[in-house]
Amino acid sequence: MTKGQFPTDKFQQLQTPFYYYDAELLRKTLQTINEEAGKHEGFVVHYAVKANANPQLLRIIRQAGFGADCVSGGEIEASLKAGFPASKIVYAGVGKSDWEINLGLDNDIFCFNVESIPELEVINELADRKNKIARVAFRLNPNVGAHTHANITTGLAENKFGIAMRDMMSVIEEAASMKNIKVVGLHFHIGSQILDMGDFEALCNRINELQNELERHRIIVEHINVGGGLGVDYQHPNRIPVPDFKAYFDTYAKKLKLYPGQTLHFELGRAVVAQCGSLITRTLYIKKGALKQFCIVDAGFTDLIRPALYQAYHKIENITSEEPAQTYDVVGPICESTDVFAKQIDLNCCHRGDLLAIRSAGAYGEIMASQYNCRRLPQGYISDDI
Repeated sequence: MTKGQFPTDKFQQLQTPFYYYDAELLRKTLQTINEEAGKHEGFVVHYAVKANANPQLLRIIRQAGFGADCVSGGEIEASLKAGFPASKIVYAGVGKSDWEINLGLDNDIFCFNVESIPELEVINELADRKNKIARVAFRLNPNVGAHTHANITTGLAENKFGIAMRDMMSVIEEAASMKNIKVVGLHFHIGSQILDMGDFEALCNRINELQNELERHRIIVEHINVGGGLGVDYQHPNRIPVPDFKAYFDTYAKKLKLYPGQTLHFELGRAVVAQCGSLITRTLYIKKGALKQFCIVDAGFTDLIRPALYQAYHKIENITSEEPAQTYDVVGPICESTDVFAKQIDLNCCHRGDLLAIRSAGAYGEIMASQYNCRRLPQGYISDDI
C-alpha cells in the first residue's frame, strides 16, 4: 500500500494513534502462502499468534485454513474464540503454568512443544489427573545461529529455549516411560526476521543428522516442526509487500529429508502480518532545536516498542503532505529519551495535524503495546470496516 492509498479522509475522524490493517494485502499474503506450501506434500502452516492477536486478523487467518501456534494460555483462548480448531493448535514456550497446560489438555490441542524434562513431568502428572494422553513434540536446540538481531535468536546453545541435542535420546527414553505422554514430533526454531535462506539450510542439515541418528535407534516421529523465522522487507514495504515464500518453502523441500508419512509444520508470524499493518499517528508539534528538527507525534513506544527495544527500522511516510521534503527526528511524547521512531529521516514537510504512517507494523506492534505513562492502548482498525 502506497501512502496515496491510505483513506486519509476517513482517518481524520479517528482518534490517533491507531493501527490500520490492509485486509486485501493480508488475504493476498495468505493466498500466496497456501499456494507455495501447497506445492509440497505434507507441508502444514500454523500462524504464530504472538505476532498479532487482533481478533479480526485472527478470523481472516483462520478462514485461510491455518493452524495456530500459541505461547500462552491467553493465546490459546484467543485462538479458540477466533474459531481455530483445537486439533490445529500447538502450544510452545519455556514456562507453561499449570492452568495453561490444563487448558490445553481440556481442549485436546494438537500438541505441546516441550522444552525440558521438568516440564514433561508436569504435563504427564496433569494429564494423569485428567486420565488423558498429552501429545508432545520435543523442542530441540540445534545450536544454529541466525543472521538477525541478537535479541531474537533462539537456536543457540546459550539461549533459554529447547532441549540440548546431546540430551535428545535420554529425553525420548524418559518420555517412553510416562503412561500419559505420546511423543508425536520434534520442534525447532532458530530465530526471527531471517532473510538468508542459508540459515534455514543449516537447520535442515542439523535436522537431517538428527533424524539419521534417531533412525539408527529405530525411532521415526510423525511430525517435524521447523518453527517460522522468515523476515520481511522493512525498507521497501510498497515494493515488496509479500515475502518470498517460494524460496522459503522450496528451501525446506530441497534440503530437508522427510521420511514417508512425515508431515512438516511451519509457524509463520511476522511474515504473515507485518506488511499489512501501519501505525497511524498525528503530528503534534514541529520543534526546531539547535542541531536538528523534531517532528513530535502522538504515538510513542507504548504503541510501537520495536524501534526502542530492538533499534528496529520502520519506514515512515507523511500521508497528508506533498510538500518538499525536510529532515526530522520523529519522536513521541513518552518521558524517556528512547522514545524515538527514527532519526534524521526525510519526510514531506510536516505541520501540526499531519498524519504519519509508520509502516510494516502489523507484527509485534499492537500486541506489544503497553499503558506506560497511563496511556490508552491503541485501537486496531481493519480496511474492511473503514
